Amino acid sequence: MEKSLARYIWSNTRLQQLWILGVVAVSMIPYFLSFDLPKQIVNGPIQGSGFEGQGATQTFMRIAYTLPIVGEVEFFKGIQLDRLQMLMGLSLVFLALVVLNGLFKFYINTYKGRLGERMLRRIRFELIDRVLRFPPSHFKRVKSAEIATMIKDEVEPMGGFTGDAFVSPALLGGQALTALAFIIVQNFWLGMIAAAIVGVQAVVIPRMRKRLLELGRQRQLTARELSGRVGEIVDGIGTIHGNDTSNFERADIATRLGLIFSIRYDLYQWKFLVKFLNNFLAQVTPFLFYAIGGYLALQGRLDIGQLVAVISAYKDLPGPLKELIDWDQMRQDVQVKYQQVYEQFNVEPLIEAGIQDMSSEPIGALTAPLVVTNLSVSDDSGARLVDHVSVEIKPNETVAVVGPNSSGAEAFAEALGRLVWPDSGRVTIGGKDLLDLPEAVTGRRMSYASADTYFFHGTLLDNLLYALKHAPLRQPDYDDKAALEAKWHAEEAIKAGNPTMDINSDWVDYQAAGATGPDDILTAIRPVLDAVLLSQDILDLALRSNVDTKVHVALADHIVDLRETLRQRMQETEHGNIIVPFDFDAYNPQATVGENLLFGSMKRPLMNNRRLAAHPYFQTLFRETGLSNDLWAMGLEIAENAVELFHDLPPDHPFFQQLTFMTADDIPTYQALLQKLQSRRFDDATPEERSAIIRLSFAYIEPRHRFGLLTEELMDKIVSARKQFHENIPDDLAAVIERYDPQGFISSASLMDNVLFGRIAYQQADASDSIRSVMGDLFESLGLFNDVLSIGLEFDVGSGGKRLTMVQRQKLNLARALLKRSDYLIFNRPLSALDQRVQDAITKNIVEGLHKEGEKPAIIWVLSNAKLAEIFDRILLFDRGTLAEAGNFPELSEQNGMFKELLS
Repeated sequence: MEKSLARYIWSNTRLQQLWILGVVAVSMIPYFLSFDLPKQIVNGPIQGSGFEGQGATQTFMRIAYTLPIVGEVEFFKGIQLDRLQMLMGLSLVFLALVVLNGLFKFYINTYKGRLGERMLRRIRFELIDRVLRFPPSHFKRVKSAEIATMIKDEVEPMGGFTGDAFVSPALLGGQALTALAFIIVQNFWLGMIAAAIVGVQAVVIPRMRKRLLELGRQRQLTARELSGRVGEIVDGIGTIHGNDTSNFERADIATRLGLIFSIRYDLYQWKFLVKFLNNFLAQVTPFLFYAIGGYLALQGRLDIGQLVAVISAYKDLPGPLKELIDWDQMRQDVQVKYQQVYEQFNVEPLIEAGIQDMSSEPIGALTAPLVVTNLSVSDDSGARLVDHVSVEIKPNETVAVVGPNSSGAEAFAEALGRLVWPDSGRVTIGGKDLLDLPEAVTGRRMSYASADTYFFHGTLLDNLLYALKHAPLRQPDYDDKAALEAKWHAEEAIKAGNPTMDINSDWVDYQAAGATGPDDILTAIRPVLDAVLLSQDILDLALRSNVDTKVHVALADHIVDLRETLRQRMQETEHGNIIVPFDFDAYNPQATVGENLLFGSMKRPLMNNRRLAAHPYFQTLFRETGLSNDLWAMGLEIAENAVELFHDLPPDHPFFQQLTFMTADDIPTYQALLQKLQSRRFDDATPEERSAIIRLSFAYIEPRHRFGLLTEELMDKIVSARKQFHENIPDDLAAVIERYDPQGFISSASLMDNVLFGRIAYQQADASDSIRSVMGDLFESLGLFNDVLSIGLEFDVGSGGKRLTMVQRQKLNLARALLKRSDYLIFNRPLSALDQRVQDAITKNIVEGLHKEGEKPAIIWVLSNAKLAEIFDRILLFDRGTLAEAGNFPELSEQNGMFKELLS
């Protein structure tokens, strides 16, 4: 990595810098002419110099040069103009020079900006490229938030400086020297005054700004450390809450913020002191020009035109000079930042770039044995985890690795998976060191999974197929406009030193998973999900999800058949009447009062309970049907019963799990509200009080809560109000409320609600599990299981996969490793969060039944249960970093060794 930022910029933008420097040099010509022109205007047509006689004229725009040997050559003899015409002509030339200088500035600044943005893109990509090539051990010593902050924020000024690195000193220095030279030409002494002030600014100001640079460096370091600390708080929030250390963290953050405040306050003081001094020196010079220049003009030693030209030229001198001083400060500041980036990212040894070269071609199977020779692995403290272990693992062989905790078995598996690098010895395949093999080989023909999991933000399917995204295999179908845009992006990527790989291409290697394309990938995924016992979890996610009927057409078309078949299947079980279907003409006692009243599903987030309750049509319906008073009285009684029954119970009491309309925290609130509302009618209450009481009645289910509040008369009134609601429903509500349709699919309801088209009876024990089991069999028999599975696979796993449980994450991690159908599978206690019985079942599924005969890979599995080693071909027993015993299950179980102790 280049240590000097200036050299880095020059080596990557040499040709562009030379071009823009040439443009800067040309721009100095009209810049100089714009200084001399005001003098000509004042002395010539305004004061009349050269126009003394009546009708006098002067030559305008004569272009002639004296060339060596040839002599004077006249290119244009010019035009004769009178005094007024000359004034207009020179003024128009001045205007043209202003426009030309502006166009030069526009082009130069635009070119600099584009150059800087390309360089910023290059720097960021190269830094991320280096992160991808860091040795595994380095990630134990860095904080991800600090690395991200450096790449995102700290290199930002480097992009802006790239365009200014060579152009700004040439442009600003050229402008300042041009203005200073012009002043000296007009009057030597005024020129010397300007030069002296410039010298003071050029020497004193940069020296004072050294303190600013040091403070800026301290500010950058403290801000980066704060970012890293905040990242630690987010990642370790469970540890903080579990140990009551939130106030310790607050104290730590307050101390860091105090340090940042003191640095920034000191920075502001120095910054404005330097600014004050710079502005003072800039204003002293005009004072000297007016005083001394005016005196010389009064003495006749300086004409008015020269004085005006000098003052006009000096007005353009402080700007470039100040910007030049600012450029020098930015140069030093950016160099300091770059030095910090260099120190952070200049890690040795990096993974060789060639190891990560992309390969679109299929990678042949690994048919050679995995040979471990004299392998030794240590942790960061130097403690030996694996000590001179040698072993050979053959293709298609299943090997169980067992041993007590800290035996070295885990470190051995990590070395095979390239997560740690050996201190000595090596791991080879076909005579080639594992660390020298391209990742295109090890990343496709070898799989590693452990208890540590990480998933990127996206769907379950995205993360499951992540193991197959090695190279862009199929280009997207762009239209002409999109193709031109993609071509432009590719050209810009090349100019910025970025790869031209298109992220919008299809990267999934379907053939590696045993599929032909996206249409049959679920056929390949299904056995893997079944093997790790994840299919039911994904089915449950699908049942709780809404369905896009435009995508899952077959499922939507079969929904009515599914409802009928489900009820028939349930009739054949012991739970015959477990589902109470929705009927527009009848009240469903297993549904809430609100569900019975609405008889439909709201399209969220366009509509919710609060908006519906506030709608004028809904409020009018309540008043006309008298339900407002009925539900008010019902809500008051629910509140009284709940407060009376639960006010003495602790907040974590299991009874609160059955109290769906109220939480433990709501009890004191309703207790106070009931005292306030004693003997008050619906009309006397405030809108907030009405809402708080009536919402209790909306969530009431008689068979579940059993307060005896639902009479036949009230249920009939609710059904009547329901009919009136849907009969005259306004268009705005009809657009956001989807009525239950026994012959159609309800897109705003979940899949399970669509299939049930009713509610499960609360009196039946284990009713929900029974229905899910029947639904799974039903989807399978109708050939819809994969369609339903794809709905579950659309579930967003959240940041780091945290929307999944730990058990689900470990199952998914194992499934992702299996989907590649690698030749060597290394599993390092991958299911530690699962019950031992479930671990054993999944292990047997994978070792014995997942792959067909002849496609069985080599499996190296670090087991938590030594008894399960019986199903493996060979056993490696580790103890204190050494290979203590090796052999098959019958041999080791009969010996009086450590393995026999583990079995007991």
